[in-house]
Amino acid sequence: MFSIEKAQITQNELIETYGLEPVPPHKQVTPWYRFAFIQIAVAANAGNFLIPALAILEGNLSFWEGVLSTCFGALLGFLFVSLLSLPGSRLGIPAQYAIRTMLGVKGARFLSSPIRSLTSLYWFSVQTIGGTYVIQQLLVRLTGNEPPFLLFSIPLSLLMAALAIIGFEAVKKATTYFLPLLILGELAILYIYFTTPETQASGLEHAQVSGSISSMFLFASLAFVQYVSGVSAAADMTRYAKTPLHGLWGLLAGNGIGFFITAFIGCASASLFHNINPYVSSSNQTDSPLLIGIITLTAIISMVSINISNAYTGGYSLLNTFSGLTRIQSAVLFGLFGVILSGFPDLVNEAESYISLLGGLVIPISAVISSDFLIVKRMYLDQQALSHLSKSSGMNKYALGSIGLGCLVYFSLPHEWSPGFLTFILLFILYPIVMYKRNWN
Repeated sequence: MFSIEKAQITQNELIETYGLEPVPPHKQVTPWYRFAFIQIAVAANAGNFLIPALAILEGNLSFWEGVLSTCFGALLGFLFVSLLSLPGSRLGIPAQYAIRTMLGVKGARFLSSPIRSLTSLYWFSVQTIGGTYVIQQLLVRLTGNEPPFLLFSIPLSLLMAALAIIGFEAVKKATTYFLPLLILGELAILYIYFTTPETQASGLEHAQVSGSISSMFLFASLAFVQYVSGVSAAADMTRYAKTPLHGLWGLLAGNGIGFFITAFIGCASASLFHNINPYVSSSNQTDSPLLIGIITLTAIISMVSINISNAYTGGYSLLNTFSGLTRIQSAVLFGLFGVILSGFPDLVNEAESYISLLGGLVIPISAVISSDFLIVKRMYLDQQALSHLSKSSGMNKYALGSIGLGCLVYFSLPHEWSPGFLTFILLFILYPIVMYKRNWN
């Protein structure tokens, strides 16, 4: 009897089973630095290099202007993300479940959660496809032959989905183990950048170019928009935090450090080689099989790290919509969709249109829930707000109306105005005015 019970306990501890219910206090033991490790590990990936590199190539900013402007915008977004992690660390509940107190049960289940699931699913597949291309290019250089795409994309997506199904412990341990390898790879990239004879001779090519203030603002706002959408998933991780401050400061420190490294490498790649992908630009500058192997391994590990996080949070969003499922069932379902989509590389070719469409929905939702929690609720969910967690229906019509207005504004503004940033600021200020002395209950 004892051995059977022990085996059951071990199995329960191996695979996370907590769904929408609060994580028990004895499980809330993760210190701030473990959250920091997770965020640093997921930071440097091909998708995150894009905006810093474009700040140099399209914004015509200098190297340090690109680094500092995108870091400023990203850090502002990370501040919102860290503050929206508080419901998870205080109550032990996932983010989309907490959003029921802001948008209502129906608003969270049938609007914010499906959008979050689709966003996580899209980035899961795009990151997998990008990682597969890196592997293909390495093998082409080494063997001269291009292996079938599905030979790598399907096994990679299965691995990442399996780790996400195991749960938070798998996310925490995997990213902690990956971090030294990622740092080694990033150091290898920088070593190649600043020891290649051509780069030593020319230096940072754009170092003396002075971009306009408007360009700095534009790329700061683009970085802000890219990361502030994380407010709708921040609490998924911190529900295991030792204290609310451990969760908040762990996310903020990890995200800030991780993005600075990302921005530095991305801007260097663009300045030195006019290339938006540091993994490609650095490996093209060396014939060393060791360095090429380290860089390729780093690209794969970075993709795996971010995608475990995408699958983990996406599974919770799916669970909030289909509350009859268990956490494991929702994670398996998300993983299944992720594996299927990872077999369609054309998704990357249409990335700009998909990102624009998702942004028109994600940004208004992010602005409203941020404003609701930070200003209307003053960063505290009282008993009246928490009563919505046990309800089967309910909808905050003021919040949904504000989101609808935000969608119209987003799609009406020209791209060069950074519609995501302006829409977020407008709704963040407008929503508390709409809610003044109003009660949607």
